[in-house]
Amino acid sequence: PLTPSLWAATAAPAPDTAPLDSDAQADVVIVGAGYCGLSTALHLAERGVRVVVLEAREVGFGGSGRNGGQVIPGLKHDPSELIAMFGAEKGQRLVDFAGSTADAVFDLIDKHRMDVPHVRRGWIQGSHTTDALKLAERRARDWGAQGVATQLLDRAETARLLGTDKYFGGWVDPRGGGVQPLSYARGLARAAIAAGVVIHTASPVTQLAQAGGKWHVTTKQGAKVLAERVVLATNGYTDDLWPQLRKSIINANSFQVATEPLAEPVRRSILPEGHVTSDARNLLLYYRIDHTGRLIMGGRGSFREPDPSQPGNWSHLENVVGKLFPQAAGVPIAYRWCGHVAITRDYMPHLHEPAPGLLIDIGCQGRGVGLQTRMGQAL
Repeated sequence: PLTPSLWAATAAPAPDTAPLDSDAQADVVIVGAGYCGLSTALHLAERGVRVVVLEAREVGFGGSGRNGGQVIPGLKHDPSELIAMFGAEKGQRLVDFAGSTADAVFDLIDKHRMDVPHVRRGWIQGSHTTDALKLAERRARDWGAQGVATQLLDRAETARLLGTDKYFGGWVDPRGGGVQPLSYARGLARAAIAAGVVIHTASPVTQLAQAGGKWHVTTKQGAKVLAERVVLATNGYTDDLWPQLRKSIINANSFQVATEPLAEPVRRSILPEGHVTSDARNLLLYYRIDHTGRLIMGGRGSFREPDPSQPGNWSHLENVVGKLFPQAAGVPIAYRWCGHVAITRDYMPHLHEPAPGLLIDIGCQGRGVGLQTRMGQAL
């Protein structure tokens, strides 16, 4: 059973799609209709490439429709770390790529006039310890050296902008923002279809095989697509379609709750300038106000799929709401849900080419909205 999410309840309608019911041909087959798969499909189609997308469930069913909707640029590693890891030239290329991920999302929403509620007032990373405060100083300095108008926050300013006094300080990245994540996935799908992409939902892929110089991509129903190339973009919902791939990630559950719409005085006291935020804990908390005035609180939970009939699975987040924001204590929780996040051991996105003509993209690290949109452009 699936937990009903706020996003599913408030998203723009899904585009019309149907299962694959007969054999087809394409230049490229993409497995997975999440951000990466849809972005890859859209940008290939705009170059005249014939693309078929095969999705096991529905557009944005996985992490793309269940995340917190925060659009955060960069990677877990900061610019100076990336340059130290990869050298001046390659490191800077990676820094530029990572720095452009949020732009990719908001530019596409504007370009295709997507029906996606969104805000771009910046992302705040709060520091819950003095060590985390040093991290914030380094990050603000690092991205500032890259030309980003970062801002370091003291304790009082952090409390004002977040609406809670539980942090020592923090920093602001003005490039960040928030979207209705399922509406955004559906917006990408609509743009891709308009560009000529064929999307088949309810079409789980069960086999990838090469024969006669082509990839044969077979679905559970028995229908197949023949193509020159395949892109596998299943991330946190990766199964055993490609051997060993599932073992290359930690498949974490990201739990979320959303309150009923807040009363206006409370609404004005929490994130009053429209920022989105996540803190620097390893098992981080992330929260924002959505376009309907609800407080959304997210964080880690158990690795097993939670039972929607057991709201206690989300009690740790409901308790956090009252602790961080006493002014919101007692506001009823309207939605509880979770989604899988693909985390790699080195916290880097991974691109694999295990066979000629097969590309695999995997690893979101909790920044998938921007990262996977941009990765689709790169692919």
